Amino acid sequence: MASTPERYLLKREAYPLLADVVGERPETVITVHQLRRGLCQVYIVGTPGHFGAVIIQGPGSTELMGYGQDVPALYELLQVIPHWSCVEVVPDYAQALGQRIEQHMGIHVWYYGDLYHVLRKPAVSWDNTAVRQLMLSDTPLLEAAPKAVRGAGFESAEAMLTDGLVAAAIVEGQIVSIAHTSARSRTYADIGVATLEPWRNRGFSSAAAALVAQKIQEAGQIPVWSTGEENFASLRVAEKLGFTKEGVLTYVMLQQERKLL
Repeated sequence: MASTPERYLLKREAYPLLADVVGERPETVITVHQLRRGLCQVYIVGTPGHFGAVIIQGPGSTELMGYGQDVPALYELLQVIPHWSCVEVVPDYAQALGQRIEQHMGIHVWYYGDLYHVLRKPAVSWDNTAVRQLMLSDTPLLEAAPKAVRGAGFESAEAMLTDGLVAAAIVEGQIVSIAHTSARSRTYADIGVATLEPWRNRGFSSAAAALVAQKIQEAGQIPVWSTGEENFASLRVAEKLGFTKEGVLTYVMLQQERKLL
């Protein structure tokens, strides 16, 4: 095994091919988005067309996405990636990967479900006078928002507004809640939501998410809602808006990094 990760890094010109191989599913929309926009690093054992293991690391993230059926190869990649806290894989391989981590790294792991919901019926209207869609002219407003409600997934606020969809609750000229496409593929668009704590339980996130879901459908895509199995507030919003579960992945998380996702 190489002592540095460079041996395993995939060249960016191969990212589009890997995106095609990974394919379009609710569970892959973020990966495909990152690959097609070059917003990640890719560690691979094998080739994009025939790999044993692939791990995707988003910009500045300690949460990894793993693909491939070769558990030893997945673990081999984890050994050369610095500063990671968890890796998300299909449930079939989570236990085997977790056991290998515990045996070889001496670190306990725990398993946490990541639920993927989609909205296949027409989005509901959830009116709120404080909520509206943000346009390109709102770039300064979005850039000035607190980090928690600034959104993520694109290179910049401008890119989020031009290539994505954003709705926000605005109170006294400030964004206090946001829903946005955190990732878009040809078929799917993942919705991310956040509300500042003093402004929660006012219907802002539901109204903003409903508006973004409607705009996604108007663009010919399917809205996706992903959240941790114990994030009951997020699950309630998804149910309220008509999303239904279609997929599950499993986080294999280092015990000391346990948190609600």
